Amino acid sequence: MLASARIFALLVLVAAGCWATNSEVRANEGSQTNSPILAGLTASVTNLMGSRHLQPNDVLEVMVYQEPDLATKVTLDDRGMVALPLIGPIKLAGLTLEQATAKIRDMYDKDYLVNPKVTIQVDQFAVLRFTVLGQVQRPGSFEFPPNESLNLLEGLAMAGGYTRLAAPNKVTLQRNVNGEVKVFHLDADAMARDKINKPFQLLPSDTVTVEERVF
Repeated sequence: MLASARIFALLVLVAAGCWATNSEVRANEGSQTNSPILAGLTASVTNLMGSRHLQPNDVLEVMVYQEPDLATKVTLDDRGMVALPLIGPIKLAGLTLEQATAKIRDMYDKDYLVNPKVTIQVDQFAVLRFTVLGQVQRPGSFEFPPNESLNLLEGLAMAGGYTRLAAPNKVTLQRNVNGEVKVFHLDADAMARDKINKPFQLLPSDTVTVEERVF
């Protein structure tokens, strides 16, 4: 019910934004500041429909019906592992709650219980952050919304959008991939105008920098 309410609220915001700007389309046709925010709101509706994958430092409550001795609260370690009664260490990072539940149920069913009914609840999501620097209104570090993915346009909107000196077509993103820093050169302005392809997705610890226009 909560997710449905949030989706409805976002749809209302998007519709309101479209109505309010319709009469100013020609005046704002070249604007680089407002388009990513509106696109970000639209993309958020899609994100709410998806499922978050479990991450290190997520805190879970695992329960097995009519097996109170197996109930436990666990925290995913930095490798995404947890230790469960009878089963021992098991990797859950990268799985959705549905996938993690099925994996634990299958392991109990294989060696210990007959048709176990496993329930997993997230007691606390890990705090996932990304950083936005350069020509944005509020540079700094920001948290990913719980249980949601986030794209580049939404991240820029969270940083307040562009300054008047920003070059939205010149955005760099630094990402640590298996211990190696990768640099992506992105055109956020083109993403905001693209109605077919999804914007670039952010990951925890990404650093986004909006460059300055050359006059």
